[in-house]
Amino acid sequence: MTAAPPPTASAPDGRRPGLRERKKTQTREAIRAATYALIEEQGWEATTIDRIAARAEVSPSTVLRYFPAKEDIVVTDEYGAHLLAEIRRRPPEEPWPDTVRHVLRQAVRRGVEEDARTSRLLTRLMVQVPAVRARMRERMSVTGRMLCQAIGERTGLDPDGLEVRVHAESLAGGLMETSLYWAEKDHRDDLAALADRALDVLAHGLAGENP
Repeated sequence: MTAAPPPTASAPDGRRPGLRERKKTQTREAIRAATYALIEEQGWEATTIDRIAARAEVSPSTVLRYFPAKEDIVVTDEYGAHLLAEIRRRPPEEPWPDTVRHVLRQAVRRGVEEDARTSRLLTRLMVQVPAVRARMRERMSVTGRMLCQAIGERTGLDPDGLEVRVHAESLAGGLMETSLYWAEKDHRDDLAALADRALDVLAHGLAGENP
């Protein structure tokens, strides 16, 4: 829901990538950096695959090999794996709601603090560009499935059970809406605080009396 995590020395599972994998990561990040720079300079529509390739100093076919569509460049699917890894690092006796709140707050804060400019650009694109918003919804659905797995590991519940799936997809969808709200309000609010509000709604429902 924010910018992609920067490349690190270790994968989410702690293994150090090999040379080939590191080079692939560098190419992906060069393409992403070129794309964001061009979007800031000239907007979404004018940022073509050919211009991205020229800025990143790769061929257009290389761009498309790494990212089948332009929206794939700005919408990453890396957060699901990182969230799953962070959840697995939490104490097994910790109540599930506390784990979710801690991990999501950390992920949101890290994404914004490490690259606030890119996070704001991405969320603006989510609001302004239907293709980006649709792709982000697809990615968040994948994240929801990963959360199902994490819930099953922590609670012993069936990760494919209806209740687990509804809970996990509600979390993922809630975070998506939080990102959209943040951008629609010109990023004035603290995103971590908005994520807390979203989690409160999911945990306790809407405030106020029923009509």
